[in-house]
Amino acid sequence: MELAQDKIDLIEKIIKSDRKFVNNEDLYDDFFNETCKRSFLIVKTVSSDATLEAYLRKIATTSILNVLKNEGRLRRTKSGYMSTKDVSLDTAVQTSVPDYSNIKVVYEPVDIKDTPEDLAIKKDILQIIVDTVYEVHESNPDKNYLKLYDLRYEKGMTQKEIAEELNLSQSEVSKRLFKLMEKVKQAFN
Repeated sequence: MELAQDKIDLIEKIIKSDRKFVNNEDLYDDFFNETCKRSFLIVKTVSSDATLEAYLRKIATTSILNVLKNEGRLRRTKSGYMSTKDVSLDTAVQTSVPDYSNIKVVYEPVDIKDTPEDLAIKKDILQIIVDTVYEVHESNPDKNYLKLYDLRYEKGMTQKEIAEELNLSQSEVSKRLFKLMEKVKQAFN
């Protein structure tokens, strides 16, 4: 896995500016490796520097949290994450602690298909597509681009079915879909 030096420098800057990096400098290599592993595909596909930095910030934050949890330096509480060195107010206030030594806790494995970064990226990509389709539709409302998009990509209809639905030729449907997708591709560059 090779990244350009400017991307490596950007990841390093983002990690070192994260507030959880303080007092955990000894885990820098783990933070860096986890962030690189999670962001490799994004670094290769996103061309905008501002967008890339925003994605990398989300990824670095998640990576740092994961490394700290794996190292036992961070635990999840009702109000978020807390250092294991800190004592929560709930624990400090309790005077008598119940005996849970005989209780067996069984955790079921959880299958998480998308990481938080994946979900954020998918949401951002979907928003760009939606904005572009609306923009194209507003510039040519007589061409029914919004309806075309809905029929093809939301309802999964074929070009022939769309042509029958909109009373157009199949070649016209094909041209309009091609133009719409070209505009969407341009929005990502």
